[in-house]
Amino acid sequence: MHVVIMGCGRVGSTLARTLEGLGHTVAVIDRSAAAFKRLPSTFQGRAVTGFGFDRDTLLEAGIDDAGAFAAVSNGDNSNIISARVARENFGVEHVVARIYDPRRAEVYERLGIPTVATVRWTADQVLRRLIPSGSQLQWSDPSGEVLLAEVAVNRTWAGHRVAELEGAVDARVACMTRLGTGRLPEKGDVVQEGDLFHFVVIKSRLAEVERIIAGGPEGGSH
Repeated sequence: MHVVIMGCGRVGSTLARTLEGLGHTVAVIDRSAAAFKRLPSTFQGRAVTGFGFDRDTLLEAGIDDAGAFAAVSNGDNSNIISARVARENFGVEHVVARIYDPRRAEVYERLGIPTVATVRWTADQVLRRLIPSGSQLQWSDPSGEVLLAEVAVNRTWAGHRVAELEGAVDARVACMTRLGTGRLPEKGDVVQEGDLFHFVVIKSRLAEVERIIAGGPEGGSH
């Protein structure tokens, strides 16, 4: 997959290095050419000087072929505008914006842009939203048979209740994270895009749970 990153600070350069290591192609945008010095000497992607909300700059970075876009510059307004342009003008499926002011996060989430509050989250959480697939093991009992895993949830589950999610996979949601805050969900809570779910599941069923969750609700949408 091709990924475009706006901002070549510590987070942006870390994401670029990690994504390339995973086999993805990467383009990094920054208004300062000096920022690209943070990229490793082995970086094979594109380094584009400009603004992430500028159409020509985005096209030079290959936004037309991008499957993901991360806005991780040091400006909240620039990040959210760039993320909206990537999502709304170019139809990029996986988009995330870093937000310094967590009070703004909920407002931006309502615009359909998943956000990451920098105080609470790191490049790993941004990466999780850019490439939401499979699961990440968080804990296991001493026997290794009972697991607590963060499982990627297909965006088409948005609007469905947590009870439907649990019923589809016959596994229990231990906790969820919304807007950077952990919570214990109620059965009647409605899934929102960007929610992260942790399931308690038997090891032998983890692959099946991943498959069902990634496939979305029956019929592909509600």
